[in-house]
Order: sequence, then C-alpha cells, then structure tokens
Amino acid sequence: MSETSFDARALRDAFGAFPTGVTVVTTHDASGQPVGFTANSFTSVSLDPPLLLVCLAKTSRNFETMTKAGKFAVNILSETQKDVSNTFARPVEDRFAAVEWKPGPEGSPIFADVAAWFDCLTEQVLDAGDHVIMTGRVGAFDNSGKNGLGYARGSYFTPALAGKAVSAAAEGEAQLSAVIERDGDLLFLSNGTLSLPACAMESGEPVQTLRAHLERLTGLNISIGFLYSVYESRTDNRQHIVYRATASAGEPAAGQFMAPAAALQEKFDSTATADIVRRFDLENSIGNFGVYFGNEIAGKVHPVSRKA
Repeated sequence: MSETSFDARALRDAFGAFPTGVTVVTTHDASGQPVGFTANSFTSVSLDPPLLLVCLAKTSRNFETMTKAGKFAVNILSETQKDVSNTFARPVEDRFAAVEWKPGPEGSPIFADVAAWFDCLTEQVLDAGDHVIMTGRVGAFDNSGKNGLGYARGSYFTPALAGKAVSAAAEGEAQLSAVIERDGDLLFLSNGTLSLPACAMESGEPVQTLRAHLERLTGLNISIGFLYSVYESRTDNRQHIVYRATASAGEPAAGQFMAPAAALQEKFDSTATADIVRRFDLENSIGNFGVYFGNEIAGKVHPVSRKA
C-alpha cells in the first residue's frame, strides 16, 4: 500500500501487530496534582547514559503538562494490572484514586505492584508528526521480577499464561487448533459434525506450525492471536492448545463461516468444542476474553480483557 492511499485505521492495525508491553507514564502538573496516561509506545534508548523514550500525541489532554514538567516516570504494568491500564486510558478525572502510588526519587508518581519503574528527568522533547518523542534520563529505577502485561492487535495478553501452553505441549502429544473469527462469524469444518480446524503439534514454534496449516487448509491469510484454551482431553489423551485467530476476506477452500449462535444449534465433534464456542459467543458479546486451563470437564478461566 502506497503512502498516498494510507488508511489511518488500517495503518494503526498494522502497527498493532507488533506486541508491546503496557506502561503508565506519570508526572505532576504545576499545582502538584498527579497526572498520567497509558502508553505502549515505550522503549529503552541507551545504557550509558541511561535513556528511554515514550511517545505522546499532541492531542492528548496531558500534552502541555507532560512536555513542560521536566520529569516523568514510566510504570511498566504487571500481568495483574489490566484494570490500571484501562483506568489511565479513559478520561477519568481522579485516576490516581484507583491505584496505590508514591513519589519516586525524582518526584514523579510510582505505582505499587508494577513489573518495573523508571523515574526520569526529561532530556528532550522532539517533534514527530502528530506526536512528540519524550526522551528521559533515568534517575532511579526498580525491577520487581514480575511478568509485564502484553498488548497486541487490540487485546491484552499475559506472557506467563502463553508459556504454560508451550510447557503443556512439551509434556506429551498435543493438538493445535484455532477459533478463527471474521466479522463475528467463526470458521468450522464439517463432516457430519462441526469441528475447529486443527493439526498435530510438531517440533518448532506452535504458532508458526498452526498458521502454516490453516493457510494451506483455507487458502486465506490467517493471523494467529492469543492463547484461548489449554486442556487435557481424557478421551484422546492429548493436550489441546487453542488460539484465537482472524482470517482475510474470501471464500475458504475448506470449511465455512457461521455465527456462533447458529453453530450452537448444530452437533459438534466433542463437548469440548461446544464449550469453546459457547464461551467465545459469551465473551465476544461483552468484549472480555479469558484463557482456559484444565481438562474437557473442569478448569479455570484466567480473565484477559480487551483494551477499553
């Protein structure tokens, strides 16, 4: 796609393919009140001197305060802090009432229970189109050792849970499958009963293995999203690892797209598949997804919210 035909939403979605961490950038305004905003445009820049950067939209309500404060802190949120991210992404007046925080060594607000924090003095504010790049010289930092909260393609993910899938696959024979969504419909294979497209887990990276199989099967471009379910089936004695995925436009070479509600009126290849579709239909309606761990009968769903 050439620059002259760029669609802003399409470009943002393409940028969103790159998984990032989630941070809250904080400082104080001229009256001493704490301010902050959720940002995933954060990166380290230099070890000597210790520099990092964050990007800030010129349209941000915090723009004037952040660019003139002379200091700021970056709080890297932990896996349990999705609610903090959502709070600081919304136009809420008293955001800081919802978090435990204290002034850092350089003075900016530092949150409790984060994966890491960096308290900085502003080094430079550089113009960058509809944003500015703020570089900060790290004056103090701390690393809790907790896993950071991840974000990509409009949803949060938790690295620790994703790691469980790899561990599960290493414990024995595993099957990979996908809940492939397009415009609210799901892709099903049908041979008397409805099933999710699947393949055996072989050596290598599971996401790449699954994507290659799905693209050969459907003839569509498939984007693998986040882990959706990991369960041990006592029926076939295999670990099942299920991912969320999306498909490009076009008629699939195999299978058909159906609305989840309509599919639930049909017969499935297993109760586990029916449970997955039923849960997806519910979670999709409220925009709040989870990751299931257990067996085909009982387990636990770990909530992983979409960004509000």
